[in-house]
Amino acid sequence: MNEASKQDARHLVLIDGSGFIFRAFHALPPMASPDGVPVNAVFGFTNMLTRLLRDHVGTHLAVIFDAGRITFRNEIYPQYKAHRPPAPEDLIPQFALIRDATAAFGVPGIELPGWEADDLIASYAEAVTRDGGRCTIVSSDKDLMQLVGPRVELLDPIKQKPIREAEVIAKFGVPPDRVIDVQALMGDSTDNVPGVPGIGPKGAAQLVSEYGDLDAILAAAPGMKKSKRQEALVNHAEDARVSRRLVTLACDIPLPMPIDALACHDPEREALRDWLEKMGFFSVIQRMGIGLAATPRTPSRGAAPVSNASELSANAEAESPGFGPYEAVTSLDRLDQWIAEAHAAGRFALDTETDSLDALNANLVGISLATAPGHAAYVPLRHEGSLEHPTGQQLAVDEVLKRLEPLLVDPCVLKIFQNAKYDLLVLARAGIADVTPIDDTMLLSYAQSAGEHGHGMDELSVLHLGHQPISYDSVTGTGRNRIPFAQVPVERATDYAAEDADVTLRLWEVLKHTLRERQSVAVYEDLERPLIKVLAAMEQKGIKVDGPELHRLSADFARRMEEMEKDVHALVGRDFNLGSPKQLGEILFDEMGLPGGKRTKAGAWGTDSSVLQDLADAGHQLPVRILEWRQLAKLKSTYADALIGQMDAGTGRVHTSFQMAITTTGRLSSNEPNLQNIPVRTEEGGRIRRAFIAEKGNVLVSADYSQIELRLLADVADIAPLREAFELGQDIHARTASEVFGIPLEGMDPLTRRRAKAINFGIIYGISAFGLSRQLGIPVGEARRYIDAYFARYPGIRDYMDRTRDEARANGYVTTPFGRRCYVPGIREKNGARRGYAERQAINAPLQGGAADIIKRAMVRLSRELPRSGLEALLLLQVHDELLFEVREPDAQALAELARREMEQAAVISVPLVVETGIGLNWAQAH
Repeated sequence: MNEASKQDARHLVLIDGSGFIFRAFHALPPMASPDGVPVNAVFGFTNMLTRLLRDHVGTHLAVIFDAGRITFRNEIYPQYKAHRPPAPEDLIPQFALIRDATAAFGVPGIELPGWEADDLIASYAEAVTRDGGRCTIVSSDKDLMQLVGPRVELLDPIKQKPIREAEVIAKFGVPPDRVIDVQALMGDSTDNVPGVPGIGPKGAAQLVSEYGDLDAILAAAPGMKKSKRQEALVNHAEDARVSRRLVTLACDIPLPMPIDALACHDPEREALRDWLEKMGFFSVIQRMGIGLAATPRTPSRGAAPVSNASELSANAEAESPGFGPYEAVTSLDRLDQWIAEAHAAGRFALDTETDSLDALNANLVGISLATAPGHAAYVPLRHEGSLEHPTGQQLAVDEVLKRLEPLLVDPCVLKIFQNAKYDLLVLARAGIADVTPIDDTMLLSYAQSAGEHGHGMDELSVLHLGHQPISYDSVTGTGRNRIPFAQVPVERATDYAAEDADVTLRLWEVLKHTLRERQSVAVYEDLERPLIKVLAAMEQKGIKVDGPELHRLSADFARRMEEMEKDVHALVGRDFNLGSPKQLGEILFDEMGLPGGKRTKAGAWGTDSSVLQDLADAGHQLPVRILEWRQLAKLKSTYADALIGQMDAGTGRVHTSFQMAITTTGRLSSNEPNLQNIPVRTEEGGRIRRAFIAEKGNVLVSADYSQIELRLLADVADIAPLREAFELGQDIHARTASEVFGIPLEGMDPLTRRRAKAINFGIIYGISAFGLSRQLGIPVGEARRYIDAYFARYPGIRDYMDRTRDEARANGYVTTPFGRRCYVPGIREKNGARRGYAERQAINAPLQGGAADIIKRAMVRLSRELPRSGLEALLLLQVHDELLFEVREPDAQALAELARREMEQAAVISVPLVVETGIGLNWAQAH
């Protein structure tokens, strides 16, 4: 290779070390090294560096740090960054440790007094690209976006997504070469850059787009139309010029190390292992496969030394260990040895056996753990035994938990679960509330394979390990012969429970790897994993319901159903059971002779809701009345009656269970009670919501994303008129009606707006002309003309739909704007009806899934901000695009503002996210 080719092949990766330090410090919970030194930022930095070296290797690499707070910018503007508070006390000792981490990995760490890290990054990027190479900057700092170009891109270290020109335009409204002008106008309160008062990001972008660079804007300012903005531009022109000097990165400072000296090389394994062990980062050692030092960390409580867990794992893999035999731990000495092995390994799998599927009321029967493949044990705690199968010796629950607790809360030991939320709730009920850090194999699978298959342990084991685990039914029996797990003989329980932990650990080793391969790390790490504890806390808190109101509601529903039954009987001419599909089918198709009837495999007429809806749309009255009766019956049984039985007798609260790995799109679902299906716009739905109330002295606060899926459609399909409408805060349905039907916005006919609204929301779900005609009550031909006119006005939406269908057919999945894979079974079906359904799913999944991703991001943000806010507030429910909180009445408005801010800032897309809030004594008032 000649010298020119070598230069062109150079790929310099620059890590914004200073930027990542603060991000990691605030993102991770407090952690300490074995010596007691705070290390949460160090741990986050180490994990980031490990992942980068594995997934994003360039030819050259360096970490860039700030050398100090005083730089040339302070000479230009003494107030620059002057108002920034000192670094948090726990962060100060971590600065040096992070530099040690860089050295341990064999990566150059570079800093230069008098200059900021951003200036060094800019100068290195300029140098490598000037010689024909390219540069990746590991940072999402907006100040570095001015450097983006054909050979320079940023990489968000959290989302693991590149930031190129399109992302910069979405952020600033201008291309990278105009970012400096926008920043000079808008200023930056964080860094104390003055800018021009009253000019924000949108105003600055508009000025730059209209006039050009800053000099052109300031030159034109005196002649602009008189306004506050014009006056500010004239009076603060010098502030803008100073701001431009402050935000412009220096690209020509002397390089402390030549680029050739930054060539990538493998770290010195022994030195790296020693440093990681000194920090207590055993999970990193395990992930990197570099083994532990010969002497593991001293086990607690004087336990006997154990063999190295990494060696156990390596030996096990070499021998392809089978599943079992497993050990029943019945002495404290053996328990201590297992605990010590888990400490030494830096990670282990854990599973709980209980006497109930309701985690909030379940008691521990036993605990299993696995420290290496094939190496697992079960600790029986509350087995009852029998004359035929005596339990033998068991350990006291309190003593076992007392010994396990230091391991479970150790921030340097990773705890691996399958369906972690359940086990965390069980452990919390048993007295161990802060288990951290955790991984969840169910969610590791779900984050990368939603819709592709189920995510239960047995199914994952067969799929990934080729092993069919012992089934619960084979251990406890089925039907009337089923026995409680506490009555399962300990020997049999050990085989079953320890195998669960063993399988979970093996699944983790597989799924952690495929998570990277499928580029799903950000979805798991930023959304699914942190949400586990958020949802667990929500389930524990529950929400209060008004028992007397529910009884009144149930009685009223029963009375109305009885009246409906009388009306239906009169309509038919005789009595029959409205709840009997067989009797209803005979009346509709045998006696009344209505068309369209189809018999089921059992020979009875089909009378599901789709059949009845078709008949109702055709103008038949009886199916209409039956559908109304069924809706009321469902609301009575599912909510009015069921909620009474689900109330906690002591608190009057109900505790729904959030299902995290059910839907294809990432949406949460809930059961017992299912709060996702309460009708939104009906009187009955409103009455049910009125039964959800706040405690005395509190109120409920609802925060709901407005038209979020339409906003995502405008963003991902890049529809300029829709984007503009959202930017201007216009009525999107009226704007659509105006655009499609050529009708002025002023005095818009409500019927025309309604039709545009039906198309807007229908398009998201791939609505057909037939579906739209049924929804609006118009001929199919007219509905088809509406849809054709819609696509003619917004061809980008048709392009998006075609592109998404093609993506689904090619890959078997589509992705949300935030990287979540949503698999689409049936997309390659030969059957046209099934394939059409799959195509509609594919079109909707990025939008519904994107909305799910955004509200999950918001929930994670709020879970961190609420404790810092000082507000006595609880996040209680998440229902689709809505969050529901309970708060002390005096704090309600402050909480509403906090929720709105955090939810609207949860993601950045090309249109504003808007959140509507409400406050009330019950959910209906707040909603």
